[in-house]
Amino acid sequence: MARTKDPAVRSLLLERAAHMLRTRQPVTLRTLVAGTGVSTMAVYTYFGGMDGLWKALRQEGFTRLAARLAAVRTTADPVRDLAALGASYLANALENPDLYRVMFDAGFDLEDSGAADQTLDRLVRAVDRAKASGRFRDDVDPLELATQSWAIGHGLASLVATGPLPREALGHGVPMLTALFTSAGDESGPCRPSVERGWRWVLTAASGSHDRRERP
Repeated sequence: MARTKDPAVRSLLLERAAHMLRTRQPVTLRTLVAGTGVSTMAVYTYFGGMDGLWKALRQEGFTRLAARLAAVRTTADPVRDLAALGASYLANALENPDLYRVMFDAGFDLEDSGAADQTLDRLVRAVDRAKASGRFRDDVDPLELATQSWAIGHGLASLVATGPLPREALGHGVPMLTALFTSAGDESGPCRPSVERGWRWVLTAASGSHDRRERP
């Protein structure tokens, strides 16, 4: 009779691996389970081995990102909403820097290969809304603009969450996104305030405050 798997053990191993990455400890089969109370066999039971663990860890990063983006509320201002998605992307990276590193490790496949596409699709839909409302030009390619927005967020996340820049650098996202969105047809007058409203959590994080009410 097959033994029932305990989700808590799976979560324990994933969190342990993430912690070891954060503290720069070598992650091997034996070091992973050391002190956890589970045997090395658990890695095979729950993940099929270390490669499976890395795949699951990478997937967990996208799972948390998807949940974060899904929590972004939709407002009457689609440009604000597009910026807020970028802010949430950054929030996820700042709160899960270990998983963020693994998410983009192409050396391991995702368990769900469409996870990254689903993330981008949320941005595409936000661009479509901005076009429909007249904020962006009709000839704007939603996928192209969404990709450019993601590139800005990813660059800042990489440089701040896992790189050398201080959190104050997060504020650079406002002028960069404003320039991108005005190039897509938005008027400069309403564009920057919209971006600032969407980017509010990031600006709060950059100032050192952690008021959860500022989340997008």
